[in-house]
Amino acid sequence: METSNDTTNEPNTRVQAPYDMQYMAVEMELSRILIREVSDAQIIELREIEGDRTFPIVVGMPEAFAIERSLKGIKPPRPQTHDLLASVITHLGGFLHQILIDDLRDGTFFAKLIMIQGGDDYSIDCRPSDAIALGISHGVPIFVEESVLDEIQRNPLDNDEHKPDEDQFDWD
Repeated sequence: METSNDTTNEPNTRVQAPYDMQYMAVEMELSRILIREVSDAQIIELREIEGDRTFPIVVGMPEAFAIERSLKGIKPPRPQTHDLLASVITHLGGFLHQILIDDLRDGTFFAKLIMIQGGDDYSIDCRPSDAIALGISHGVPIFVEESVLDEIQRNPLDNDEHKPDEDQFDWD
């Protein structure tokens, strides 16, 4: 059995999965990340690729640092949890097709890893922060369900961390 340490997705392996047809999702990309070492809550913002909407989400310090390391091209000497998961999926003959943030209930976002293995697609429940960190570090497209974006536009994050009309961060 031949194995590889490469856990990135090959561009030519992307196919339209049956799962794609079940959701009205919008592809997003990382717009900015705010890491404040004095707080446990870090904020990342995703931006709609073919539009103007944004999606701010609070993530934990480990996920924020994992995203930052990935953006800077820093490889830790040992695999981190996100790398381990991607490696397991790859070694089992699958690949990550997409990340999908698909629900918002009681102020909590929900996400799924969409994996394809042997022509079948699998939806794996996970925390959005883990999914986003995995997606960014391994080049997996990130989607947000249209209804979640609509809810965010109607009811923006109601805390002191981020207010769309009053951007309090120095993003530079």
